[in-house]
Amino acid sequence: MNTILVPTDFSENARNASAYALRLAADVNTKKVVFFNAYQAPPVLTEPTMPAMPVMDIETMREISNSGMEQFKRSLEAECPSGVEIEHITEFSILSNDITEICNRVGAELIVMGITGTSKIEEVLIGSTATSVIKHTKVPVIVVPAEASYSGIRNVMLACDFKKVAETTPVQPIESILDATRASLHVLNVYESDKEITSEKTVQKELLHSLLRAYNPQFHFKSSENFIQAINEFSDDNAIDLVITIPRKHGFFESLFREGHSKKLAFHSHVPLMFVHQEDL
Repeated sequence: MNTILVPTDFSENARNASAYALRLAADVNTKKVVFFNAYQAPPVLTEPTMPAMPVMDIETMREISNSGMEQFKRSLEAECPSGVEIEHITEFSILSNDITEICNRVGAELIVMGITGTSKIEEVLIGSTATSVIKHTKVPVIVVPAEASYSGIRNVMLACDFKKVAETTPVQPIESILDATRASLHVLNVYESDKEITSEKTVQKELLHSLLRAYNPQFHFKSSENFIQAINEFSDDNAIDLVITIPRKHGFFESLFREGHSKKLAFHSHVPLMFVHQEDL
């Protein structure tokens, strides 16, 4: 991959994700990392009972964004590996709405970002910039938890439900990260009841093995009523460095604001997550 896009709000979580992206770029021979800050004018208050509030103009917002980006970039320059170029962009934008155009403009083949929502209210009702970006882009997104640091990618885990594998598995982005990192591939299916272990699931497992045969995937089945806990336990037991998950089209977008697996993973996994969208049916 030639370019990694790193959206940033200059927070400590964003800085951690940026440092992760720089080290990842060096490992996978990516030449350029682009930091992007989207600034927006604050809303105008029209409630008559509220005291008048000064409203910042766009030019002031631009200056704050540019200044913040310069400081942010300088704080990371010492961590930039040799051979990796840093670029930065600040502009008036709603990131989730404009993410596809931004990726096309800079040629980004991967997005890396931190997770910003931390409270239960943010998680359930508001979500985060990261989950919003995942919703609006087809470009793979790696979400880096606040406590995660980059130490190489040697073991990758694909969380799979073994449903319509041939039609929906995004083989190309999975192959790209495995080719770039030369990591071992583990495929995990979490099930709640033995009734879920059907002959159809066996067929789907064999289909996935055929699709990813070149990577000698190792298949694992784990019984648990808690999907997130099962993912984290397996990650710990098998030294997983990156979890790949495939958001389902039907129900995934709605579940961003409920208790869907993909969103809960984003907030509760302690291992970086790579979201790759399923193939079109």
